[in-house]
Amino acid sequence: MKRSFSIGAVVAALATPSLAADKVTFGANWLAEAEHGGFYQAVVDGTYAKHGLEVKILPGGPQANNRLLLATGRIDFYMGANMIQAFTAVEQNVPTLAVSSLFQKDPIILMSHPGQGFDKFEDLKNATAFIGKENLASVYQWLKRAYGFQEERVKPYTFNAAPFIADRKSIQQGYVTSEPFEVERQGKFKPNVFLLADHGYDSYSTTIETRRETIDKNPDLVQRFVDASAIGWYNYIYGDNKAANAMIKRENPDMTDEQIAYSIAKMKEHGVVDSGDSLTAGIGAMTEARNKSFFEKMAQAGVVKADLDWKKAFDTRFVNKGVGVDLRPRN
Repeated sequence: MKRSFSIGAVVAALATPSLAADKVTFGANWLAEAEHGGFYQAVVDGTYAKHGLEVKILPGGPQANNRLLLATGRIDFYMGANMIQAFTAVEQNVPTLAVSSLFQKDPIILMSHPGQGFDKFEDLKNATAFIGKENLASVYQWLKRAYGFQEERVKPYTFNAAPFIADRKSIQQGYVTSEPFEVERQGKFKPNVFLLADHGYDSYSTTIETRRETIDKNPDLVQRFVDASAIGWYNYIYGDNKAANAMIKRENPDMTDEQIAYSIAKMKEHGVVDSGDSLTAGIGAMTEARNKSFFEKMAQAGVVKADLDWKKAFDTRFVNKGVGVDLRPRN
C-alpha cells in the first residue's frame, strides 16, 4: 500500500533531526555479578535509553584497571568500591569524585565459626583473622582503633575460604552477598556474619565516580546517568530482573543462578541498596554529614591524612531528589 504524507509533515520531519543517544562507557570494579545488577537492569529494560543514553558496561577483574581509565578520560563513569578511594583521589590530585552511592551500606563483613567463642562482635578481636592486603591497610586499621583488633593476629587472605573453614578459631573478611554463600557450600556450615556497616563502618559503596571535567562541561549527562542508574536499581531489586541476570551470566559465565539469588536476597535483607537516607531521598542518596563522619573515622585510624580537603571527594548535587521512590513496593 502507498502511504500519503502532507507536505507540512514532510517539512516538519526534515526540520527536526533525530536526537542520537549519548554514548557512555561505565567501568565496573569487578566481573559481572548481582552486586552490579541495577546497572545491567537499566541497560536491558531500556531505562538508560529513555534517558538518552547508550551505555556500555566495561567489566572489571584481576587484569583490569578501570579506575585508571576514568582518571585518564578514556571512560565516562566508574563504579567506586568505597569512599576511601574517593578520598585517595583527592590526596593524589586525581580529578575524579563520587556523585552517587547505589549502596547505602558497604557490604564488607567479618565471618566466624558458630559455637567457638566468637558469636558476638566484641569477641572477634581475639580470633586469628584472615584479612586481605587492601583491607588490612584500611578497614582493619579502623577495627584496631574502634574495637581493639590486633594486627599480629592477621594472616593473609588470598580469596580462598579453605584456611578459614579449616581453622575454627578464625575469622575472615568477605562481602555479605558472596563469601558466606561460598563457606556454606564448601564448609557445610552457616557462619556467623557481622556486617561492619552495622557496627559503625559508615562508608558509602558502589558509588558512581566521574571526572570533574565531565561535571563542569556536561552536568546534564551526569544527572541522566545518575537518575537512570537509580531507577535501574529499583527495578532490579523490586521488579523483574531475569533479563539483567541473563546478561550478567553472559558477561561472566562463572556466575550461577544460585549465587545471584543469594546476593539479591542478602542485599534486601540487610538494606544494602535501599535503607536509611535512600528511603526518602531515593536510591543513590549521599550526604555531606555522613561523608564527614566516615572521613573523620578514617583520619583517626591513620588511613587518610587529617588535613585532607575531604569535601572535594564527592558532589551531592545529582542525588537526594527522590528519583524512583515511587517504584518501591508499598507493602
